Amino acid sequence: MPPAPNDVRPHPALDEVDRAILTELAADGRLPNNALAERVGVAPSTCLTRTRALRERGAIRGFHAEVDPAALGLPLQALVSVRLTAHERAAVDAFRARSVRLPGVVSVFHVAGAEDYVLHVRAASGDALRDFVLDHLAVDPVVQHTQTSLIFEQARGLG
Repeated sequence: MPPAPNDVRPHPALDEVDRAILTELAADGRLPNNALAERVGVAPSTCLTRTRALRERGAIRGFHAEVDPAALGLPLQALVSVRLTAHERAAVDAFRARSVRLPGVVSVFHVAGAEDYVLHVRAASGDALRDFVLDHLAVDPVVQHTQTSLIFEQARGLG
C-alpha cells in the first residue's frame, strides 16, 4: 500500500531512469508503457517494473483525469482559507480528516502563516459556495475564521 498523500518521508534515492519516468508521467499520465519505455530508454518490462515500484514507494501517488469542473455542474471554484482555534495534533488531524470528505472539496492544504488550511472547493453557484462555508466550516467548533477567495481562472503549470 502506498504511503498517505501527506507522508513526507524521504524517498529512497531515485536514479536517472526513475526520475525520467516520473518526469514523463507528470507531463502525460496516460502515456502507454511502451511509449514511456521508449522515451526513457529501457525495455517495456523494465519500465513496468520500475513504474510499479515507484507507486509502491509512494513516488507516484496516483493517476487522474483533469476534468472541466463546469462539465460536472460545478463551474465556481474557490480557495477557502481556514484558521483553527486549537492546534493540538488531535484537533488538526481531525479537521483534516473531516475536510477531505466534505462535498466539493478538491484539495486540502495544510499551510504555514496566518491561516492553517486552504481548501480548494468547487461549487455549482455562489449560493452553494456560501452554504458550503456556513454549513460545514462556520459550524465546526475548531474553526475560528474563514476567508473565501474566488478563482477566476486556473492554469496548470509544467511542474
